[in-house]
Amino acid sequence: MAVLCKPAIAVPEHIITQDDTLELARRLHKDHSQLKLVLRLIEHTGVLKRHLIQPIDKVLKHPGLDARSAVYEQESKARVPAVVRQALDQAELEARQIDLIVYVSCTGFMMPSLTAWLINTLGFRSETRQIPIAQLGCAAGGAAINRAHDFCKAYPDSNVLIVACEFCSLCYQPTDLGVGSLLSNGLFGDAIAAAVVRGRGGTGVRLERNGSYLIPHTEDWISYAVRSTGFHFLLDKRVPGTMEPLAPALRAVADQQRWNAGELDFYLVHAGGPRILDDLSRFLEVPPEAFRFSRATLTEYGNIASAVVLDALSRMFEEASPREGHRGLLAGFGPGITAEIALGTWTAAA
Repeated sequence: MAVLCKPAIAVPEHIITQDDTLELARRLHKDHSQLKLVLRLIEHTGVLKRHLIQPIDKVLKHPGLDARSAVYEQESKARVPAVVRQALDQAELEARQIDLIVYVSCTGFMMPSLTAWLINTLGFRSETRQIPIAQLGCAAGGAAINRAHDFCKAYPDSNVLIVACEFCSLCYQPTDLGVGSLLSNGLFGDAIAAAVVRGRGGTGVRLERNGSYLIPHTEDWISYAVRSTGFHFLLDKRVPGTMEPLAPALRAVADQQRWNAGELDFYLVHAGGPRILDDLSRFLEVPPEAFRFSRATLTEYGNIASAVVLDALSRMFEEASPREGHRGLLAGFGPGITAEIALGTWTAAA
């Protein structure tokens, strides 16, 4: 069975704290009719700091989509290779042993995908397959794990590299003044994550089953309006309540494995905000502590989109709490509204 190995995580050097964010909101939007609501919502996110690829004064300027696209390409090429090498080292593999690269990012666009550059630059074989995923947003981390699992089921001796590169700060739009947009300005951060799924061997989460669920008629709740100025993020106020319909979907996938979703040993889920975790705790009937890894990601890095699930997994590795045979659930939530769900059992290499 395929094993999801220890992820590598990198966050950029520029830091903005929650206090910084609140002060910026007061200064930039002092005449906003709903400023008090915005400040209260940002305070309740639980995000104490975020990391950015550029200083905040550059983030606040909008040089145009072409300039932002150039920054995305430059920064991804500068920052992704070290994370990839670390993920390969942690999986005890070399680049030439990778058969597929799944690259996920919803914050920049390149064609060909960065996968082509990685193959040419880092020693991957020219036969390496490529799956770039650009439109699943925060759910893409879960989708990448699931597509890697599917590939290893089809080709049991294969190995898959997952890369999540999210520079959310490049999506800042100074003219978007809705409450949802201003809240997002205080929620999202930048990060890169990578992990290997080994078809044979490895220490980590042995992937057992995966599934996907889309809440009907919610496709406009999380979306991009693509304009000449780039990606304009749209967030409906109903999104925080989506765990009530999604919790049964998580239970259904667990039921297929004859597991009880409320009685697992670990939970690694996308932390879009604190209510997501609070509601999952309630609807799955598990203690809040079960989501400590996802909550730590939210607190220290903010919402880092598709990289959240991998960062939460990395934190579980660091805590060294799972034992052989411990069962767990991984899930990414994003536009659609889509849930990408995976079940796995902890295993250590012999």
